[in-house]
Amino acid sequence: MSNSEQRDSWLNSGHRTLDADRWPGVIKEVKKYIEGYNVCQSNKNQTEIPAEKLMPNVVLEKPWTHISADFIMKLPLAQGCNSILVVYNRMTKMAHFVPTTEKTSVEGVVRLF
Repeated sequence: MSNSEQRDSWLNSGHRTLDADRWPGVIKEVKKYIEGYNVCQSNKNQTEIPAEKLMPNVVLEKPWTHISADFIMKLPLAQGCNSILVVYNRMTKMAHFVPTTEKTSVEGVVRLF
């Protein structure tokens, strides 16, 4: 939209007090004013989806009911082991470090724990 079309649209929409012929650059000045005016900036439409309701965390009652496990791999060979299985208890923040090899199967991991 050209400046003259913007001016005509503005003036035809009932804003006859802003006559662009008597006030050259009125559209640029109004845009500049709006960009710097805090009320205009704070009342913009939100472009992000509102956050969901917060859900409380589960309160753990017994240790070792909620755990996480991970491997530390590609370590130098020491006593025939080159990996460590880390089993972490989320309630007590306790961790067990079990030496193992990279070739350990699923059944082997179950036996380690």
